[in-house]
Amino acid sequence: MKLFSCLLVFFISLKTLAQKDYWQQQLRYDIKAELNDAEKSITGFETIVYKNNSSTALGFIWFHIWANAYKNNSTALIQQISNDESRSKKMKDFGTGSIDGLAFTINGKAAKTEAHPNAQYIDIIKLVLNTPLNPGDSITISTPFKVMLPPYFSRSGYADGEFMACQWYPKPAVFDKDGWHEFPYLDMGEFYSEYASYSVQITLPADYVVSATGTMQTKAELDEYKRLGAENAAGRNNKPQQYKAADNSTTKTLHYLADNVPDFAWFADKDFVILYDTIQLEPGKSIDAFSFYHNKRKTIWNNSMDYIKDGVKKYSKWIGNYDYPVVQVVEGPKNNSSGGMEYPMVTLITSPDAKAGTLDAVIAHEIGHNWFMSMLGSNERVHTWMDEGLNSYFQFRYEAEKYRANSVFGDAIPAAIKELPADEFLRAVYNVIRKSTHRQSAIDIPADKFPNSDEYGLISYVKTALWMYMLESTVGWEKTQLAVQNYFNKWKFKHPQPADMQEAFEEAIGGKLSSFFGLTKKEGKFE
Repeated sequence: MKLFSCLLVFFISLKTLAQKDYWQQQLRYDIKAELNDAEKSITGFETIVYKNNSSTALGFIWFHIWANAYKNNSTALIQQISNDESRSKKMKDFGTGSIDGLAFTINGKAAKTEAHPNAQYIDIIKLVLNTPLNPGDSITISTPFKVMLPPYFSRSGYADGEFMACQWYPKPAVFDKDGWHEFPYLDMGEFYSEYASYSVQITLPADYVVSATGTMQTKAELDEYKRLGAENAAGRNNKPQQYKAADNSTTKTLHYLADNVPDFAWFADKDFVILYDTIQLEPGKSIDAFSFYHNKRKTIWNNSMDYIKDGVKKYSKWIGNYDYPVVQVVEGPKNNSSGGMEYPMVTLITSPDAKAGTLDAVIAHEIGHNWFMSMLGSNERVHTWMDEGLNSYFQFRYEAEKYRANSVFGDAIPAAIKELPADEFLRAVYNVIRKSTHRQSAIDIPADKFPNSDEYGLISYVKTALWMYMLESTVGWEKTQLAVQNYFNKWKFKHPQPADMQEAFEEAIGGKLSSFFGLTKKEGKFE
């Protein structure tokens, strides 16, 4: 397999694009939200302290109000789904949602907003600043808002008594060295968000169980989750204990804190079974682990804590320690185009019919996004491969070592191949992927430029994993680990770009990788 090719000269310029004098904006959120489960709505009020760490005075801030992506059938989201044959079946469940009631103030004074010039982008608005925000200065932005949740067919919504609050609050777009990155909510294509600290209070009916980004500060509620969860984990084959509200109150307010995260999501259901344990990481780090799943006959989710612990330990060993205080996995409604969706410290698994090995792999993948999305905050909309592809590469190793399985091929893998040692199994799997991955698209193209979701998945996930394996085949597994670890350590809680990854890889491996990274622009098969 030829890794280093004649692409060297053409792509040598990538090296010069690594970010020097790096900076990023600083945000602090305070959000109060109330769920009306009968109305399927969230009423909220948020305050954001926004510090301008750039060298540019800002006259406005682009805001994402992504809940408006569900408002009508002319939005960018609905148009994308409708035009993709493999996803258009989602539209049978189409129901509207929206965000309204916005009334922005800046430092206590009313501020104006403007619509985005693209008529399809009704989920983006421009907040016009009353005075320019100079470098090094901060402002306080506040607004009420009301979200009407849609029936669940993408990432946010409600279904079967469960509420998924995702991309639900007004959120500033990223401003970095390349300028503003305002873009509409899309189903095929994920996100790029500023790192921030969050203080979020959620008020809802008292009998709901909640899983959310961050650590719960409501001690009595947290203690009960841990008590129930530990007992259910210890007696996993027994009838699980269900949560009951502590008193006769009709509502409760739960408080969460989170630092160094690019987003905040939460999930609520009266039916959740809770599992709880701790995960011990080196050197001496302990994190809380929760699983929230539905109480169904013959569920395999009673073993989900094993999968959570294995995934966190493996990714921590391979890449670098899990840096957050809690990890959570939530069983969600079935989604006909994905197995799960990740958020910082919590992930929603949307493949309820999965077999044990498949569920384990999906959980590992979605937990893995705490590294490739959350702790390493690349621009997923422009460079999807930096998130999904690197994550898939480690997921494939996880599956190979544990099950001699691969999610791409499922039950089609011959028994003789499954009997091979893990490294030989991986070699066989990637050899088939190399021969069969013939789609035209290059790895490094924006998510919304892929012709359909099948191509998006094959290229961003599978072809990128193959690309990483090509490096491993050349320098070895140990050096590949060192490369990724160096990248993680240098860019944790920052916004790396491809040239930054290249520079970190080269530093660890001790050689130039211009031709290798040039392959991310290559269409068709790798030779």
